[in-house]
Amino acid sequence: MKQLETDRLILRDFCKEDLDDFYNYCKLKTVGPNAGWKPHTDKEESRVILKSFIEKGDVYAVVSKKENIVIGSVGLHKKIDLKGKIHYEIGYVLSTHYEGKGLMTEAVKRVLRHAFLELELEDIMVCHFIENEKSKRVIDKCGFTFTSIGPHKTIHFGVKKSKYYSLRREDYIKLLED
Repeated sequence: MKQLETDRLILRDFCKEDLDDFYNYCKLKTVGPNAGWKPHTDKEESRVILKSFIEKGDVYAVVSKKENIVIGSVGLHKKIDLKGKIHYEIGYVLSTHYEGKGLMTEAVKRVLRHAFLELELEDIMVCHFIENEKSKRVIDKCGFTFTSIGPHKTIHFGVKKSKYYSLRREDYIKLLED
């Protein structure tokens, strides 16, 4: 993936040297459950998941420029529905220690800019669990439009009721013009 930058962040491919930083936020009880997965119990678990991120190549490491550490991730995932139509879904997590500073909104906005203006994607979806107000605030600040409430299958917690949103390229461009 192309490296992206903002004023405070570098968004880049994960590498195996990110293991300690990755584990440090993935083990927090306040991070994984909001994304549907249990906190990591050891570095080996993190190593396996980090390896899959590296191999798949659709998840950005979110690096704090100030501290030069990985503090979260933003994924731009290609999905194919039952009719064979391609969709893209954005997903993100941030270390609890960095919440409330607008960092994830900054990261997601930069990925959206890349997705719509450089990759020329037509539509991006996102969802959050009903109770996850932090994710909802990021979604609202990034200009997504609510589409529905429905089930979302999680990695470790079964199916959870979620709110779904989308943002179309043409609407994104209008937001830039305003």
